Amino acid sequence: MNEENLDVTNGCSKVRTGTQNEAALLALMEKTGYNMVQENGQRKFGGPPPGWEGPPPPRGCEVFVGKIPRDMYEDELVPVFERAGKIYEFRLMMEFSGENRGYAFVMYTTKEEAQLAIRILNNYEIRPGKFIGVCVSLDNCRLFIGAIPKEKKKEEILDEMKKVTEGVVDVIVYPSATDKTKNRGFAFVEYESHRAAAMARRKLIPGTFQLWGHTIQVDWADPEKEVDEETMQRVKVLYVRNLMISTTEETIKAEFNKFKPGAVERVKKLRDYAFVHFFNREDAVAAMSVMNGKCIDGASIEVTLAKPVNKESTWRQHLNGQISPNSENLLVFANKEEGHQKTLGKPPSLPARLNGQHSPSPPEIERCTYPFFPGTKLTPISMYSLKSNHFNSAVMHLDYYCNKNNWAPPEYYLYSTTSQDGKVLLVYKIVIPAIANGSQSYFMPDKLCTTLEDAKELAAQFTLLHLDKQLLSAFEEIKILTTFVKVMRSIANSRMVGAGII
Repeated sequence: MNEENLDVTNGCSKVRTGTQNEAALLALMEKTGYNMVQENGQRKFGGPPPGWEGPPPPRGCEVFVGKIPRDMYEDELVPVFERAGKIYEFRLMMEFSGENRGYAFVMYTTKEEAQLAIRILNNYEIRPGKFIGVCVSLDNCRLFIGAIPKEKKKEEILDEMKKVTEGVVDVIVYPSATDKTKNRGFAFVEYESHRAAAMARRKLIPGTFQLWGHTIQVDWADPEKEVDEETMQRVKVLYVRNLMISTTEETIKAEFNKFKPGAVERVKKLRDYAFVHFFNREDAVAAMSVMNGKCIDGASIEVTLAKPVNKESTWRQHLNGQISPNSENLLVFANKEEGHQKTLGKPPSLPARLNGQHSPSPPEIERCTYPFFPGTKLTPISMYSLKSNHFNSAVMHLDYYCNKNNWAPPEYYLYSTTSQDGKVLLVYKIVIPAIANGSQSYFMPDKLCTTLEDAKELAAQFTLLHLDKQLLSAFEEIKILTTFVKVMRSIANSRMVGAGII
């Protein structure tokens, strides 16, 4: 046990009571043989562990842990996370006061252990009534650059980004859905490290930086969802992008059936991308290698295995607070032309997100149709008698939310403006009558949409997240007030007893 480790425990013993004390951390280090060092606002346990040889674990072995109670430390947390496998490093973010900051990063020795931690510990009740959120943690090395002139080619964008930022590895540019000779007005820039990407973002983010005379938009690219190898080994659906708008599902099916007639089960096309379903995985893999880069109706296509979406874990991630209540996180596409998202290779979706007093469980209701036979008995019901996981739309969730809290329905007010290129852009303002006289009289996202449906959905999502934040703050205030009242009553009773009144 070195002096540095003793300093670490001494620094936190001032704010710990009961079993959370210096002896507990010392006992943990003695039992495991791990060192513990505090630096730059975080306390590192391990990294590497005792006897470790070779390089650190590869990308994908680390998980993010959120909503940790502020008075919980490694002696309680490490044993919980060891259930999933051997910990390479545990990093607990610390306040200057000695409390933790409510989140940590746990790096395992293998990806499989990290995935197991997510499965068994996400939404885990770490203390009575306290649930933690666990999701994969990946260093983001990719930036989204918007408002790029559409006539610019990949080579021009790559050269320009290398001139203005350091560490550029590659640029990903997609052709326009309607004119393949032009780009879509945005690109993804890949950097050699997260630090290089962060430094580039810091330089470009103010909003005054220009490329080719255009003020660009800069943000982190949404990371691609990691899917475990076992799940990917079962995939028999191909994701095809860069299709022409005019290309039909029949044409796509015919082209993919050429290498083996009858191999394709069905095709679902959405705008300029499609999903090609095969009867057998082997045929899907073979078709991917044959068709990637081929031309269909004059467009060079990209073909990859489709990544299954785990709806339950995605919803749990949102419910566990792993997004911030900011409208930029709500709709997966940002304010860029053609409604294309900041995510690579994944079609847009509009998930509703909330985690409030009457929040939904993860949506386990299967979305499909069933035959309606003559004579089937039907029973009239109210939508408010259903469970919240019957709703897929944030607009419906907000209505349900208000009803369950005995509030009047939300009121929507539509506003518009015109973009520089003449497009009509829409935004909704939402008023909740029950709280209109409170701390916030209305809710309005800071993003504009091109369609009425998206504008309404975005406003509802934005409102739900901010309502939840307000309710949590209100509950905390009530707790504090209740505790204060109890203390004052106790003091008053003590004085009355001392004075012989009672």
